[in-house]
Amino acid sequence: MRVMRLGSPQKLENLVLGDLDDPGAPAAGEVRVRIEASSLNFHDYSVVKGMLPTEDGRIPLSDGAGTVEAVGEGVTSLSVGDQVVSVFFPHWQDGAPAIGDFSTTPGDGVDGYARTIVNRPATWFTKTPKGWSAAESATLTTAGLTAWRALFVDGSLKAGDTLLCLGTGGVSIFALQFAKAVGARVAMTSSSDEKLAKTEEMGADFTVNYKSNEKWGKAVAQWTGGTGVDHVIEVGGPATLSQSITATRIGGHIHLIGVLTGIQGEIPTANMMRKQITLQGLIVGNHRQQRDMIKAIDATGLKPVIDKTFDLSELASAFQYEADGKHFGKIAISI
Repeated sequence: MRVMRLGSPQKLENLVLGDLDDPGAPAAGEVRVRIEASSLNFHDYSVVKGMLPTEDGRIPLSDGAGTVEAVGEGVTSLSVGDQVVSVFFPHWQDGAPAIGDFSTTPGDGVDGYARTIVNRPATWFTKTPKGWSAAESATLTTAGLTAWRALFVDGSLKAGDTLLCLGTGGVSIFALQFAKAVGARVAMTSSSDEKLAKTEEMGADFTVNYKSNEKWGKAVAQWTGGTGVDHVIEVGGPATLSQSITATRIGGHIHLIGVLTGIQGEIPTANMMRKQITLQGLIVGNHRQQRDMIKAIDATGLKPVIDKTFDLSELASAFQYEADGKHFGKIAISI
């Protein structure tokens, strides 16, 4: 079966396509899954670029979706023929956050889904939304669940609330879709007017180009009448956090889910304290939260936005496409 491995040193040029022995029948508690699709995240890019060191020969990609081909003894949650999608933290099934690193995350601490077949515990997967393709389902593991947890588990977003989403990557586009589905109002930022126009077509209520308007935080606050937004999906980190604080209302909630501009920097603590803002970091979510998200998707008929699909053999090109910021929404990988 096909497999993509990451050589040493970690860089795009050292992604090597090869063959892997068939794992055979699943053991007790396991399922055999034919992986049909994955999708790219900044976390995956960080691994293949060496920003997150991993073992030589690691199989990348944290997202995986496909079909159950066999079940091991004792498995009752899944059956042969089920369409399934992986979870980001396989050992975090429920409850409060239980892990603060990526030691158990597929594609990072353990081998991921850039391969044709895996035998893994049944608890490493959930069923997919009804009627979704494998490529569509693979967008949920990281990006979809991050947006879901931020808005509805940690943030309690409701109809009439205001939300600011930074950029037009996978998490922000999912957040836009989820928020509009419950009747919230959404502001979007981007450096591309073309991408902002696409978000308007999807229901965005306000857009601002952060390249042409460096004080975009103030512009977003003015859109709300001067009070500021209730929630912010903050993907940038140190270089954008100050503007996000400006855009947020007194008592608002900033969901820190990304570090695209770096892993450390200055925080305007006085302004954040004055406005009594909750700044919460989060990394994806647990098994139960993923199941809850999928129930909501089934109820609303929501569909993900996939910008482009690459074959597994083109994985390096797919990552370069991501790094160049050309995508709107998700990039899918056909396994």
